[in-house]
Amino acid sequence: MTRGRVAYAGAIHEAYPHGDGVRLADGRLCREEDVVWLAPIEIGTIFALGLNYADHARELQFAKQEAPLVFLKGPGTVIGHRGVTRRPREVAFMHYECELAVVIGRTTARNVPREHAMDHVAGYMIANDYAIRDYLENYYRPNLRVKNRDGGTVLGPWFVDAADVPDVGNLELRTYVNGTLRQRGNTRDLITDVPALIEYLSGFMTLAAGDVILTGTPRGTVNVDAGDEIVCEIDGLGRLVNTLAPDAVFGRE
Repeated sequence: MTRGRVAYAGAIHEAYPHGDGVRLADGRLCREEDVVWLAPIEIGTIFALGLNYADHARELQFAKQEAPLVFLKGPGTVIGHRGVTRRPREVAFMHYECELAVVIGRTTARNVPREHAMDHVAGYMIANDYAIRDYLENYYRPNLRVKNRDGGTVLGPWFVDAADVPDVGNLELRTYVNGTLRQRGNTRDLITDVPALIEYLSGFMTLAAGDVILTGTPRGTVNVDAGDEIVCEIDGLGRLVNTLAPDAVFGRE
């Protein structure tokens, strides 16, 4: 099943794809732009992967890592489809990151071997996880100003059940900036794939339902500016739209 969450007419609704719009759980049909999109599920802990595509690591001239580069993200970073993200005026290089988001299911995951890892996956979403390169100290320590900014992690538009994604190891990712294709990759090129990530993380901490693993982004990240529209696509998961806005929109003159 494919589903999302939206705010409409003063209430929060579960929503489903319907043509170019959405169908609310009560049967009402709405245009996509007439609802406020939320993250498709209630989000738990967010685990984000850095440099998990070989081509992106090469793009940044980064040597092969011995273990996955993982960091955590706070709940204030998350916004939904068609949301607006602040682009600070003082930074020189801010870029998108189209990523496969893996959602842990109902079963508590602890010390999960690779061969059983996918039993703990509930489904998938698209993520656009912005980064500000100016503040990066080093790739093993992406500090808070780089990756934990309010509204800097866009999730959605849909949560797609794992059963509806037959081969998570062969999904194409694409990012468009103002309609121009800028980034393209495939999950088959992940350095640490989804089962291995679950095995690794669950080996030293417990994963719970609603936890999200952002699996990294391929090469092709370029600077984006206020006013740009960023669209991330992943095969079978939909089309995630986001717009960057200047400081003034957020009351910062």
